[in-house]
Amino acid sequence: MASTGIPDTRRPRSFRGIGSVTLGLTLGMMVLGAEPGDVLKGEWTQWRGPNRDGISSETGFLKSWSKEGPRIVWRARLGEGFSGISVSQGRGYTMYAQGNDEFVVCLETATGKILWQFRSDAKFPDYQGGHGPRSTPTIDDGRVFALSAHGKLYSLHEETGKVLWQRDLKKEYGSKTPQWGFATSPLVEGDLLLIEAGGHPFTNPGDSQNIIAFDKKSGQVMWTSPAGKPAYSSPIAATVGGIRQIIFFPAPGLVSVSPIDGRILWRYGWKTSYDVNAATPIFIPPDKIFLSSGYGRGAAVLQIKQARGRLKVEEVWKSRVMKNQFSSSVLSGNYLYGFDMTILKCIEADTGKERWKKRGFGKGSLILADDHLIILSDAGKLALVEASPSHYEEKASAKVLSGRCWTVPTLAGGKLYLRSHKEIVCLDLTDRSK
Repeated sequence: MASTGIPDTRRPRSFRGIGSVTLGLTLGMMVLGAEPGDVLKGEWTQWRGPNRDGISSETGFLKSWSKEGPRIVWRARLGEGFSGISVSQGRGYTMYAQGNDEFVVCLETATGKILWQFRSDAKFPDYQGGHGPRSTPTIDDGRVFALSAHGKLYSLHEETGKVLWQRDLKKEYGSKTPQWGFATSPLVEGDLLLIEAGGHPFTNPGDSQNIIAFDKKSGQVMWTSPAGKPAYSSPIAATVGGIRQIIFFPAPGLVSVSPIDGRILWRYGWKTSYDVNAATPIFIPPDKIFLSSGYGRGAAVLQIKQARGRLKVEEVWKSRVMKNQFSSSVLSGNYLYGFDMTILKCIEADTGKERWKKRGFGKGSLILADDHLIILSDAGKLALVEASPSHYEEKASAKVLSGRCWTVPTLAGGKLYLRSHKEIVCLDLTDRSK
């Protein structure tokens, strides 16, 4: 297999305050690979859920429903956007655009009532896919971290929406808005807030502020690291061989950095047309990473190895069997479920071999819960499918939304939150027969 380890001993552009964050890095709750019991039930506090893998630990929810679908708790027409819905302590947080403005909004999960909203920027216009924000707010330690489609980063008070600190990525760090807007979702790692900022200049990577680590409480820059031109994916955290690392997926390909100082641990080149590396990488314990892109690019599984005190990655397999254009896959056992453009597929994680495929969901999205796939088609069809590698078995389905549905579902406290480009619906999945 081809070795792609690239040692990089360059010091990050900013290197200060490291001693004050080291302990927090070991104590952060939002860590990929945490056991389900480590996460409060009913919480979905960030992009793709508690561990950023699209997996919910909830069990015993409703597995069958009428042709009308699960009971509707509430509907809300807020405005345009693709931002996901984060849930914490009875409140839901998302972003939307209305008129010429973009907002961060806090909703009461029981009723859909707006508790507060904050104008975060001007509306981002996109006449190809749809107007509005793309990033999903991250909730941590009483704060809401939100990134506008134009690159303004905020720390807001969870209960009031008051600004605690803010940064303008374009004005302060020379970032340039990607063609389809800033779409990455902030990652909390201990005392740090990590973001793919895409700061220039790319011609001199040693001076680039592509990845920035902020102190989550003060907004102070703790370190920066060169990664290359930004794309649309969101970072994940993983520990391999006792080494903690944050994995980003910018335009040039995967890059792993140390959360302690931003030092680059390894790179893997993966160039996609139009720089659309959008799906979130998936950590496959104990030492592998799955990545996928659309536009004919395909997918790969990499193994992270140590050699002579340095990390490197080697390809386990690479093929075009799974092309995640923007919807991320999920891992269940040794199998990956996801959208090969408009075809839902199950493939073997260790070989890439296709097990089955199913059409009819378009460019849909999915999460995993209680050994079932919860799937939302791009036209608003909701389906519950057994996560089985042997065959496709649909347990229930219903049309629950209209319009373009490109936002991944959220499952928290027995409630399923779904979004079209202009509407949110909350469904009750509580099994009342038990």
